[in-house]
Amino acid sequence: MKIETYLFGAVDIDPEKIITFPNGLVGFESCKRYTLVQEEGAGTGFTLQSIDDPALAFQIVDPTTLGFNYELALTDAESALLQSPAAEDVAVMQVLYKKEGEGKAAIAPNLRAPLLINLQAKLGLQKVMETCRPNVTLSNLASAV
Repeated sequence: MKIETYLFGAVDIDPEKIITFPNGLVGFESCKRYTLVQEEGAGTGFTLQSIDDPALAFQIVDPTTLGFNYELALTDAESALLQSPAAEDVAVMQVLYKKEGEGKAAIAPNLRAPLLINLQAKLGLQKVMETCRPNVTLSNLASAV
């Protein structure tokens, strides 16, 4: 299946790899179908490309690459939406956004609304949390502690 994208132009995608977010994402509830695109040399980041809107794409990363570990409890509704996956079948990802302040722009992760993706069923949801208490792992591999 070929789709047009704003960032990558025409891209061939496998229909089996379409991830459906039944509730959409916050602010983009009408866009429900996405695919992951990874450019060569992009490291651990991905682009979550909307199939429903070619101009819509999000940069996402595995939070562990940024030193964050989530311990999340799913509600019954969230578990049902993801088809009650085993923990090892769920990928947790963070959406990156452009943060501007003090005359500088920076890229920051959205800690309070991670994406949960059932890798087997290709279903996802954005879990918006009132409070965020991530388990932060800080390491400095350049010096001994």
